[in-house]
Amino acid sequence: MARKAIIAREAKRERLVAKYADLRKQLKEAGDWDALDKLPKNSSKVRLHNRCKLTGRPKGYMRKFGINRVTFRQMALAGKIPGITKASW
Repeated sequence: MARKAIIAREAKRERLVAKYADLRKQLKEAGDWDALDKLPKNSSKVRLHNRCKLTGRPKGYMRKFGINRVTFRQMALAGKIPGITKASW
């Protein structure tokens, strides 16, 4: 599991991106690059990193489910994800 500080930092970035999204879009359309530079760096969508919602693990992230591959496998085998079964042929 990732450190709590890293998970909290990523959550803070998500809040900042949501807060400044409209203003950022308006400034880009107007071409006001100086005002855009004065916004917080973490309010840029590019700085977000996909992390598992349960453990905070940054690698092996599955966008469709919002969790990493390890957590996905554990939950799938426990039957906690509807419609997912282990393949056998």
